[in-house]
Amino acid sequence: MGDVNLEHVTKRYADVTAVDDMNLDIADGEFVTLVGPSGCGKSTTLETIAGLTMPSDGTITIAGEEVTDKPPKDRNIAMVFQNIALFPHMDVHDNMSFGLRIRDFPGDEIDRRVRDAAEILQIEELLDREPSELSGGQRQRVAIGRAIVRDPEVFLMDEPLANLDAKLRVHMRTELQRLHKELETTIIYVTHDQAEAMTMSDRIAVINNGQLQQIAPPLVCYNEPANRFVAGFIGSPSMNFAEGELTASGFASDAFSVEFDPSTVGLESGRRVSLGVRPEDVYPAAQADELDAPTDPVAVRTDVLEPMGDEIFVYLLVDGADLGDEESADELLMSVEPDSDIAGDTDIEVVFDRSKLHLFDADTGEALAHGVDAATAQAEPRSESEVSD
Repeated sequence: MGDVNLEHVTKRYADVTAVDDMNLDIADGEFVTLVGPSGCGKSTTLETIAGLTMPSDGTITIAGEEVTDKPPKDRNIAMVFQNIALFPHMDVHDNMSFGLRIRDFPGDEIDRRVRDAAEILQIEELLDREPSELSGGQRQRVAIGRAIVRDPEVFLMDEPLANLDAKLRVHMRTELQRLHKELETTIIYVTHDQAEAMTMSDRIAVINNGQLQQIAPPLVCYNEPANRFVAGFIGSPSMNFAEGELTASGFASDAFSVEFDPSTVGLESGRRVSLGVRPEDVYPAAQADELDAPTDPVAVRTDVLEPMGDEIFVYLLVDGADLGDEESADELLMSVEPDSDIAGDTDIEVVFDRSKLHLFDADTGEALAHGVDAATAQAEPRSESEVSD
C-alpha cells in the first residue's frame, strides 16, 4: 500500500511559513500533482514527505506507518529531482544500480531489477553507455529507472522535466503516464507547469502561499474552481475577471452587465463580487444564436491578435471601463476559430456564455457560483472537507 497522508503539516523558517497547515490524503496508486507559482511551498511539501525537510508541526503517514521523524532511507520512497545528477564516470547499469549496491543487495537481484526497469523504460540497449553518450530524454529515463529499481511505495518527482526542451517534455509526459499505468504505484509530482498537471494527474493540488487551495480532478479545478486564485491559475490563457456588484437584476460593473436573478444561485443583491469568464466562453456577437443563454452584447475594440494555429487569441479593449483587474484593467481576452475573419483595431460586439460564467466573493475570493443561467447554475457551498480532500 502506498497511500500518503499529511495531517496539519506546517513548515516554518524563522518568520516565513513555507507550508501552512497542509492536509492531504493520497490514495494508493494515485497520481497527484502539486502545482502552484514559484515559492508557493509545493517543493517544500514534497521534501517533508521525502524526509529531506522535517515539518515544524503535523504528522506524515506513508503506507499506514507514521514517518514524520524518520530519515528518507526508512520511508520506502524514491525521488526524481529536476537535476538528474547521474554519476558521469559510471555507465547506465551502474547508475541505476548504485542505490541497491550500497544497500548490499545480491548481485543477481540487482541485475534482475535493472533489466526489468530498463525494459519498462525501453533503454535496454543503453545499459553499457555513459551519461555523456545519452540525450537529455535518455538521461531522464535513467534517473527514473534509478528510482524504479528501488521498488518503492511512493515515487516523488520534483519538476523532473523542467530542463528538457518543449517537444521532449510533451513526449516524457506521455511516457510518465504509461509508466504510472504499468507500475500502479503512487506518484506525487511537483510542477509549476499546469499543462503537466492537467494532462498527467488523477488529481491536482493547487497551492498558494503555502496553503492548499483545492485538490480535485483536473477538469473539476478547471470548470469548478474553488476560489479566484485557482480560477486564474488553472487554464492558459488565464480567466478574465471583472469587479462589480450584484443587483436585483444581476451583475453590474463599469464594463458590462449580466442579467439574471441572484436568488437562483443563492445570492442576494448588494454583494461585491468578481465575475470570471474564460477566453473560450467569449464569442463574437454574431455567434450569439449558437448559445443557449448568451449575455447582452458588450461593445469592445480589438487590439492584438495572436494566431496559435488551432485558435486565435484576440485581446479586446473595453472603452472607458475599469474591470478592476490589476494586470489589465480595461482588457478582455477572447479565443476564436483559426479561420475567423476578425481583424485588429476594429469595433465589434461580444457576448458571454452565461452557463460558463463564474462568481467569486470580492473580499475572500471564494467561489459563489459556476454558471448564472437558472437552468444550469450551481451554488453549492463548499465544506471544509472539500478543500482538504
